[in-house]
Amino acid sequence: MQPSVVPELALAHTETRPIHWVATATAVAAVVAVSGFLQPGAATAAQSGAHPATKSAPGAHPLQAPDPKAVSFPIDCGPTKARVQRSATGDLDGDGRPETLAVVHCDAGSGTPPDGLYVLTAPADDPHAAPRVVATLVDPKDHTTVSALTVRNAAITATLLGYSSPDIPRCCPDQQKKAAWTWRDGAFQRSTPTAPRTV
Repeated sequence: MQPSVVPELALAHTETRPIHWVATATAVAAVVAVSGFLQPGAATAAQSGAHPATKSAPGAHPLQAPDPKAVSFPIDCGPTKARVQRSATGDLDGDGRPETLAVVHCDAGSGTPPDGLYVLTAPADDPHAAPRVVATLVDPKDHTTVSALTVRNAAITATLLGYSSPDIPRCCPDQQKKAAWTWRDGAFQRSTPTAPRTV
């Protein structure tokens, strides 16, 4: 066996001692603590398109979309309660503040109660004030069910289920159509979305 040409004093530094473990643990803890301060902000879902993302003042919390559970909807449910079936959010009018779309029907317990589709907003001058309904896109009196709802590029699209005649049982809609809404000239304008073209 060939003797080592490295002095024994140098080899002494390769032995593991408890002080080495303490130093390593301290260094790792320092790195973890510093990385906690340097992490990026929380991820938020933002819609793509021409409208800018919702912004808030530096140091302030991001603007929150109105909570549909905090709204009294203009739907007559008699002794039952209104139920929010689904919702979607987005900056629908390009003002930098998110709105909420809410699909609401009476909690009948059975059958297919008609839906209402409402646009909710929070007052700009008081972020703590209760949100309110600013537009009705689908009225429950139309006896329609909203089966799908999306917001993309500030445009709203929905699939609406309805009935061809009063003789059709209210449980089983026999008509389906697409509807779209965009904010234009100070109001939500309804249109029929075009079907995607096939090549």
